[in-house]
Amino acid sequence: MTLDPALFTPFALWSAILLYGLCLLLALWHAPWRQLVRARITHVFFGASVALMVLWQMETQVQPGLSYHLLGLTAVTLMFGWCFAVLAASLALLGVTLNGANAWDGFALNALLSGVLPISLTLVLLILIRRYLPKQFFVYVLVNGFLTAGLVGTAMGYMAAWLLVGAGAYSMAELRESVLPFFPLMFLPEAMLNGWIMVILVAFRPHWVYSFSDIEYIKGK
Repeated sequence: MTLDPALFTPFALWSAILLYGLCLLLALWHAPWRQLVRARITHVFFGASVALMVLWQMETQVQPGLSYHLLGLTAVTLMFGWCFAVLAASLALLGVTLNGANAWDGFALNALLSGVLPISLTLVLLILIRRYLPKQFFVYVLVNGFLTAGLVGTAMGYMAAWLLVGAGAYSMAELRESVLPFFPLMFLPEAMLNGWIMVILVAFRPHWVYSFSDIEYIKGK
């Protein structure tokens, strides 16, 4: 989701800048750079960032001040972890903004909504799924890949609506009549995009996926 910064107060935008700046510093500080280089997947990381940038360029306006695009971040988070996923999303949004698709004053706000929040939610769900569900290949693909991505995409739609209501741009009644009934439709395309990416990766390039292990999910099952 992409929000128009003109709908938000300067205080809200500065708050977003501070929060996003903190998240970005945490990602830069705690990212396992040596592990990325040692695994020889730096090209995969930058390739994923470019893929996100292209994906986020393909957005459509669902309401004045609110545009929708597929996230693709569940797959990136499962591949690289929280830190590198935040960095990849930041690079993608930077490319989109440099191309003139987004306003600079809304960079932090949209980085939180389209980057940090879905990445963090994906990580939380990954931890819960690992704890309460069996570690099996189909559980990983169907639940972590398909189901999580669909839930995250839908949740970000409702989060965007909540932010617009909180900013006073729309009332909940207006959004309930116009866009809220269609947000569940975001589930399927987001789930299919991320789910099939993870199916292909764990089948042919499992060493590109930090959250997947042949020993845990396949051998002895």
